Amino acid sequence: MSAVPIITLNDGSTIPQLGLGVYQIKPEDTVRAVSRALEIGYRHVDTAEMYGNEKEVGEAVRASGLDRGDVFVTSKLNNGFHEPRDAREAFDATLSELGFDYVDLFLIHWPLPTLYDGDFVSTWKTLEGFHRDGRARSIGVSNFQIEHLEKLASETDTVPAVNQIEAHPYFANDAVRGYGREHGIATEAWSPIAKGGVLDDPTITRIAEKVGKTPAQVVLRWHIQRGDIVFPKSATPSRMRENFELFDFELGYDDMGEITALDRGEEGRTGPNPDTFAYVPS
Repeated sequence: MSAVPIITLNDGSTIPQLGLGVYQIKPEDTVRAVSRALEIGYRHVDTAEMYGNEKEVGEAVRASGLDRGDVFVTSKLNNGFHEPRDAREAFDATLSELGFDYVDLFLIHWPLPTLYDGDFVSTWKTLEGFHRDGRARSIGVSNFQIEHLEKLASETDTVPAVNQIEAHPYFANDAVRGYGREHGIATEAWSPIAKGGVLDDPTITRIAEKVGKTPAQVVLRWHIQRGDIVFPKSATPSRMRENFELFDFELGYDDMGEITALDRGEEGRTGPNPDTFAYVPS
């Protein structure tokens, strides 16, 4: 079994660098997907209130026979519940859905700076309470830009343990990653293969052929070597296993540089811009 590297967060907790993402996996398929991932060896699952499959993630973890402490589970606050009272109720619901008395990591899913009068600080202070009472072993943010992180730094006491952001070879997001590195905030990369968009890139396919791996494995390995935490989404057992087999090879310095050079800046972004994103589920 591959040995997944463990990253120590700024609060002393540890997180496996590779996990399974369950975004867009239907609830009826989630138990089977997570169960298979745990059988393969994954010990990190990333879900969210907005994904609608927290309950099934919890069911799979309990059915696995693994100790709860052996599986790192992340969830995220729904965009409609940033007000402190709403956030507390939403977090209680997350624990209830999962069937856990704590979650390993809880994130503000989006900063939503154009909503709630731009106030994500009071939301963060609410998460600080979850951390203090032990029901969230670690707390962090998702899709926060540098100015959002600086606002938290100037007005609150807790540095986020992680910032989960879009990052892949076409959108390296290195300014935000660099800020995180300077301030002890681990970077988690969502959409790590750009929704599949980088897999046909000639540079990626050439390197994959050279090292005898698939394009997806090459891109995920690039993330691993630059320190990102990744959790590719798949409900297909063969793809889950492929995504897990990242630790029996390394990319050379030149290969890493060629992949990094594919960065297109803002033009490479595949998801919403956090500065303007204002989606609230109905």
